[in-house]
Amino acid sequence: MKKKVIIIGGGIAGLSAGVYAQKCGFDVTILESHSIAGGNCTSWRRGEYLFEGGMHWLTGSGKEEALYKSWCYIGALGDNVVVHNDEPFIEYIHNGKSVYIYRDVNKTERHLLDISPEDAKQIHWLCDKIRSIKNLSMPITDVRGVKVTKKMKMPLSLLFSAMSSLRVIKEVTKLSREAFISSIQHTGIQELIRAFSDDVGGILPMLFTFGTLARGDGGFPEGGSLPFVNRIVKTFTAMGGELLCNTRADKVLIENGKAVGVIACGKKLSADAVIVTADTMAIDHLFDVPLKAKWLNKMKEVTSPTMGIFISLGINSDLKKYNKSLTFKLKMPIKFSNQRYDYLSIYNYANNSAYSPNGKSAVTLMLGGDTYDFWKKAKKENCYEDEKKNIADAVVTALSAQFPEIRGNIEIVDVATPLTYERYCANWKGSWMTDMKPGKGMKKYPAVIKGIKGVYFAGHRMMPPGGLPVALVSGREAVQYLCRDTNTLFVSED
Repeated sequence: MKKKVIIIGGGIAGLSAGVYAQKCGFDVTILESHSIAGGNCTSWRRGEYLFEGGMHWLTGSGKEEALYKSWCYIGALGDNVVVHNDEPFIEYIHNGKSVYIYRDVNKTERHLLDISPEDAKQIHWLCDKIRSIKNLSMPITDVRGVKVTKKMKMPLSLLFSAMSSLRVIKEVTKLSREAFISSIQHTGIQELIRAFSDDVGGILPMLFTFGTLARGDGGFPEGGSLPFVNRIVKTFTAMGGELLCNTRADKVLIENGKAVGVIACGKKLSADAVIVTADTMAIDHLFDVPLKAKWLNKMKEVTSPTMGIFISLGINSDLKKYNKSLTFKLKMPIKFSNQRYDYLSIYNYANNSAYSPNGKSAVTLMLGGDTYDFWKKAKKENCYEDEKKNIADAVVTALSAQFPEIRGNIEIVDVATPLTYERYCANWKGSWMTDMKPGKGMKKYPAVIKGIKGVYFAGHRMMPPGGLPVALVSGREAVQYLCRDTNTLFVSED
């Protein structure tokens, strides 16, 4: 008989683990507390508009990427899925003029030199650093001791790229963000870098993003999150996998140090193994005896949440003439909770009929920062909806000053707070990623805890900063541990 596996959580990690486990011959059931699968990889409809709440660009969408084979393996991507690589990637509006960042680093370099030849030294340095790290992609490797149909080895070229990138990382981390910005004369370029970096991470995360684009990765699959998720669900269920939505797991059952099932909605579901893909920072309630592991203690000690206020607007105005990704500096900063916002970055879906009705525009933006406690207090004091309206009004006022054609034409306003993400996705503090603080590194956490058999862990916390690629790889890795422990052959990507 097939061994029974229950997966807690139907996000990308859970769905990925489900597909891999089914292909390895396990009988898999996924328990998802929400009404749809996908977790943070999601979109939602309000009236005529569809708002993209999860995917803005995808690591591993380039066909030369190691991750691409894995995305295809679980059905998310393939030859029939169109991937858009819009240019320019970023438009920063400075005093009515545009500063662009292109996917093509050579094009970016030429453009920046054209608008600011006096900054040639800094521009060449910036673009050279992007070129130096652009080949540092996420590898696909195998767990030690697992039997596989095809062994995944890290290419030698990637090893050399990693060594080269380490030198760049050391150099860049020694340079403060403000020191680099102050060395630039062109105010627009200064502000663009300031808008896309912060005091904590410096400019390194920005360089990694631009490096991803420069190697031809980071595209946007047609239709965004919902079709992406639905393709994985179709792959999983077509193989006989069972997806149970509106089914919240209450408890992982452990007997004699081994998982024997799950309690969900008051019912016992027996299993030979359980894969927990729910947010690892918020799973204590699933176990009668608190989990003990050095790696779990370390995670709880160092994890800093990435969260934000997600604002979506349905606008009865055609904004097709504007770029998809737009950033500008506010004339008056928006101050809200304990945060100050000097810039607004929007995603404009006017040119995408899947999101925007004809002649209208779906626009989204995110205000970052830890506002969780603020919203909890507002909820307790019954002013939650009032505060949502306050921040939405401030954003609408700022956008109307920059784009006068939207004034009086906003039909839909939707605000998702960290409490929204907590409610729908059961994320710790409503956060969907982990902030990369200096010195914390990107160390991968193991998928197992010694002393407990048949319980495995996956999800976006398993390797900072997280995101869709980490969810995919962690789901794959959890199944490899399962195969290793059950002496099962892991069926690899072709």
